[in-house]
Amino acid sequence: MNLRSKRRLAADVLGVGEDRIRFDPEAEDFIQDAITRSTIRGLVGLGAIKVAPEKGVSRGRFREKMRRGKPRHQGSFRGVKTSRTPRKTAWVTKVRALRWRLTVARERNEVSKANYNKLYRQIKGGQVKDVKHLLQMIKETKK
Repeated sequence: MNLRSKRRLAADVLGVGEDRIRFDPEAEDFIQDAITRSTIRGLVGLGAIKVAPEKGVSRGRFREKMRRGKPRHQGSFRGVKTSRTPRKTAWVTKVRALRWRLTVARERNEVSKANYNKLYRQIKGGQVKDVKHLLQMIKETKK
């Protein structure tokens, strides 16, 4: 028996999706004869038509993931390196660290004013890789 139209009608009457409508196999004859909304309501009252409970998305996997902590292995990263931390942000962070270190060196009189200006421009030009490289360049200027 094709009960598709009855399923649609029952879903509309009960205000749920068609997938949640369950028919009692023993009451199929009554369901087949039901053609109005009121008869559908009557069958719901008798228990011939029932509504299945809602299916939800389980949070078990998420809870387990949170219990373990955030995964930091290679396969868990989403996006390219530069999309996660843009090139400009990385550049600004690096330059600020270098300039701060250079200022500290000038305050400690490790670098003369002329060498400070020269190294500052080199930092701006991208010639200095990192703080370790900067300290090496400061050592070389002293010689």
